[in-house]
Amino acid sequence: MRLPIIQAPMAGISSPEMAAAVSDAGALGSIGIGSVAAERAGAMIAAVRARTDAPFNVNLFCHAPAESDPAVERTWIARLQPSFAAFGAAPPPVLSEIYRSFTADQEMLAMLLQLRPPILSFHFGLPTPAAIEALRSAGIRTLATATNIDEARQIEAAGLDAIVAQGWEAGGHRGSFDPDALDDELGTVALTRLLVREVRLPVIAAGGIMDGAGIAAMLKLGAAAVQLGTVFVACNESLADEGYRKALAGVGAWHTVMTRVISGRPARCLANRFTALGRGVPESAVPDYPIAYDIGKALHSAASAHGEFGFGAQWAGQGAPLARRMGAAALVATLAQELEEAFS
Repeated sequence: MRLPIIQAPMAGISSPEMAAAVSDAGALGSIGIGSVAAERAGAMIAAVRARTDAPFNVNLFCHAPAESDPAVERTWIARLQPSFAAFGAAPPPVLSEIYRSFTADQEMLAMLLQLRPPILSFHFGLPTPAAIEALRSAGIRTLATATNIDEARQIEAAGLDAIVAQGWEAGGHRGSFDPDALDDELGTVALTRLLVREVRLPVIAAGGIMDGAGIAAMLKLGAAAVQLGTVFVACNESLADEGYRKALAGVGAWHTVMTRVISGRPARCLANRFTALGRGVPESAVPDYPIAYDIGKALHSAASAHGEFGFGAQWAGQGAPLARRMGAAALVATLAQELEEAFS
């Protein structure tokens, strides 16, 4: 890497084209494969490699496998039924665990050991010790997300290479190992400083960073690099639909909401119809992740077919109003220029 900038993986939003463009521009591009099976994930890795010789990052989900509660799921389906009916659709009769955790996916591990992407990062927890050792033996660098000091110490003890310090400001899913545990809601500044002081691994700051001034601030706090997600959502190579892009440029960008009603795990989203639907809903009423995401995606599909995009998973951090639309390579060049100016 020529620049201390990582494009966040953003499963379903980042593309091989984006990752390759970012890496070729001197930063580190990423793709998220946590939402697909091993065969599709392998094809995505191959697609990045076909576009660049530079290093890139591949992200996986390491959540605890979902625990189904049929009673909670039936009640949740009934709660969302009127929203489906408004678009002439019916909710799915039963809900499924649509994503498989890497901790229980031997096919994914085998594929990764075969293709050996240069860098792997983990969200929601850590792989098994055996998987970590196998990946290390294959020469793959590894990163993992921490939202507090205890998670950071677990990452360090597991022998990974760096820690992504995800502040409360960050868009998308909280990387918390246990989504039901008390969240200290540490901001990026405080978390970065704490981890720089308390752990020996390089710290990558993430959350609310949208321009060169923000990058410079994190580097001055001791971060080795930064990870930016929301600023790349608006890029030309992003897979975000036009409704998502318009929402990012609209008033909702000033009012992001941390919610678990969309997917079953806490995640920061642009204020939209789905986040409004979740106001006042107790966490215990929402099915486990990613079971809740099954009906969340179905509702977005039903609504968007009628031109309503307000039920989408429009993940974004608190710096969302600073987003700008351009090509990924041009954005990296702009960030690099702003970073240079911030240090001049």
